[in-house]
Amino acid sequence: MTTLQIDHVSRWFGNVVAVNDITMTIGPGVTGLLGPNGAGKSTLINMMGGFLAPSTGTVTLDGQQVWRNEEIYRHIGVVPEREAMYDFLTGREFVVANAELHGLGAKAAQKALATVEMEYAQDRKISTYSKGMRQRVKMASALVHDPSLLLLDEPFNGMDPRQRMQLMDLLRRMGDEGRTVLFSSHILEEVEQLAWHIEVVVAGRHAASGDFRRIRRLMTDRPHRYLVRSSDDRALAAALIADPSTSGIEVDLAEGALHVQAVDFGRFTALLPRVARDHGIRLLTVSPSDESLESVFSYLVAA
Repeated sequence: MTTLQIDHVSRWFGNVVAVNDITMTIGPGVTGLLGPNGAGKSTLINMMGGFLAPSTGTVTLDGQQVWRNEEIYRHIGVVPEREAMYDFLTGREFVVANAELHGLGAKAAQKALATVEMEYAQDRKISTYSKGMRQRVKMASALVHDPSLLLLDEPFNGMDPRQRMQLMDLLRRMGDEGRTVLFSSHILEEVEQLAWHIEVVVAGRHAASGDFRRIRRLMTDRPHRYLVRSSDDRALAAALIADPSTSGIEVDLAEGALHVQAVDFGRFTALLPRVARDHGIRLLTVSPSDESLESVFSYLVAA
């Protein structure tokens, strides 16, 4: 049972704070590290894997410090986001080279290639591989020494749906075997399909933690802002403001629109067309004005 503990970890580069006082515990099974691009996920994974020292705080694996601990490195496998590989090697040669770095040989490499179902293409040059095949060979390289902790940085980027499902099935098996698996993503639906537990990071801060149902509920139940244009904005505003599903309405004369803040998403989406119909008002535009991933995650920070 491998447990990774991140305790009040920060990391800065000059005046830029990439990770800000994060504390979390990653246990056996599959955990998703969710956050928008630039949130600090890669920096955090580099510290978890021992590639980067925390500026403050500690990262430990089963109670032992990760940074500059060669013994601990034997228990960690990392699949980086960056695409750089030795394209002139075959898949088998690449995995064997990584096996030899751990004092292992061709037998361990062959087992890792079989685990990721890449034996059929192991003697082809990596330069001929698709994105999904390259990801699986990187996975074989990370698994060659049979680590108990597996860290993957945006592993699904650029994959087609079939490749994505194959990798998800493999990671599920890893989790079912009792390994501690953590992967990062900026796509909630991707994380929902795979992770048992989710950690959310926004702007270098730890924003939320829990199972995907709790995170999804937080995202759905947050206040939503809408831009609404109609044939009679003032009458529509007067009718909507009386309902508890809205917490504020601004009449924007310059834009010829209403800015509506809804606190009950389900109730408001049913209320708006009904009120318009009952008052003989035509709805011309109804569009969310705060649906970017960054705005959703920022709400989680405040929540």
